[in-house]
Amino acid sequence: KTGDTEPLWRNLTYSAGEQIQFSMDGENKLKKAVESMNTPCLVFSKLIMVALPIAQVVIVPPKLFLPGAMYLEDCPKQHYIPIYLVVCGVFSIVLAVFSCLPCCKAQECICNLWNGLVSAFMFCWYITGNVWIYSIYTPNYNATLVEEPYCNKTLYLFAFWTTTLGYILFAGALVGTCCVLCSACCAYKIVSSA
Repeated sequence: KTGDTEPLWRNLTYSAGEQIQFSMDGENKLKKAVESMNTPCLVFSKLIMVALPIAQVVIVPPKLFLPGAMYLEDCPKQHYIPIYLVVCGVFSIVLAVFSCLPCCKAQECICNLWNGLVSAFMFCWYITGNVWIYSIYTPNYNATLVEEPYCNKTLYLFAFWTTTLGYILFAGALVGTCCVLCSACCAYKIVSSA
């Protein structure tokens, strides 16, 4: 019987001469491990994957744009903060709209380049906004004091907490990803030991 004489382990040789052994049934064990993951975890992850893009397109950009536009002249302490919010709102809308548009095969390179450039700009702009916002932490909110420039309290606290919330969400996504990966590893070990 050829099925009985085939070894479970095969050797792969890479150009560096290293040999790596792998099990033919390893793929099946991984598949069982993923299938045995908790259903609520999968449902939650799918809801997050659907809700975040909708929130990013519908809710976030106008909320960034409006306070920046309303208080454009109300932060002499750091006059770039309202501009930062306006540009973030506008570019978030532009990026969301253009990333949703279909690209034909002939223009796929241009679409990828455009999305990459806008994303890189948004990342750099975010870092720059962090410097502007956190460098004047706890500014003077009182416009009547002459000796120190002020910043509108609503504008500054909105910019501060929006930026801080970005870090909190990033940390939460990082912890969630680690939990899912650990769960998958544990499930794989349980299935492979059975």
